[in-house]
Amino acid sequence: MPNFLSDGISIAYEVWGEGPPVLLIHGFASSIAVNWVATGWVETLVKAGYRVVAIDNRGHGNSQKLYDPNLYFAHEMAGDALRLLDHLGIERTPVIGYSMGARIAAYLALQAPDRLTCAVFGGMGMNLITGLADSEAIISGLTAETLSEVTEKTARQFRIFAEHSGADRAALAACMINSREPMPEAKVRKIAVPVLVVVGSEDEMAGSPQALAALLSEGEAVVVPRRDHMRATGDPQFKAAALAFLASHKG
Repeated sequence: MPNFLSDGISIAYEVWGEGPPVLLIHGFASSIAVNWVATGWVETLVKAGYRVVAIDNRGHGNSQKLYDPNLYFAHEMAGDALRLLDHLGIERTPVIGYSMGARIAAYLALQAPDRLTCAVFGGMGMNLITGLADSEAIISGLTAETLSEVTEKTARQFRIFAEHSGADRAALAACMINSREPMPEAKVRKIAVPVLVVVGSEDEMAGSPQALAALLSEGEAVVVPRRDHMRATGDPQFKAAALAFLASHKG
């Protein structure tokens, strides 16, 4: 997997296909392989004629593992994504982010609107503003000695997910402290690119997609039926909605 230095931090990425680019930013405790390859996103986008560019966020996948929480603010990770576009010579692109990746995408849209044609925020509704209520429990779950000690529902889900993907749990615990960085409502209102907000109907972590879309200057909301935060990621209805949105905002 290729990598580059982003402000001195080694960041891994992958590129597939040919055509107009689309940038993918994965969620917390995930990776390119788990969030985008295993769920069929890469195959779907390549078949649709896109050049798919995906980043392993710092502390995740094949990127450098860091243990200082102050290196994991979402606005800093948005800088990694922007520097990847610079590294690859990509002037403008749509971006699709899921969960934490949607938060990073939101900061990217705020910081560099001239570099984006549009954005898709998956698994992220009003929690973009309010933050994540279960974050302390998730941190405790990641740092517990054994899975049997983790009883809180969301924390247990993330612990199992991290173990299944072979993630560095200490790096993830450091990441969780500041990556949930809320975006003030005033800044959300300043996001100028078109945004599609996609959340599963059973998602208890994301918050309302309709309420977030209403705050955006060009926001639309889609609810994926019968899907929670984990299972919405690769849902065909999510993919179809994103493809239609990208096709209507080519820039």
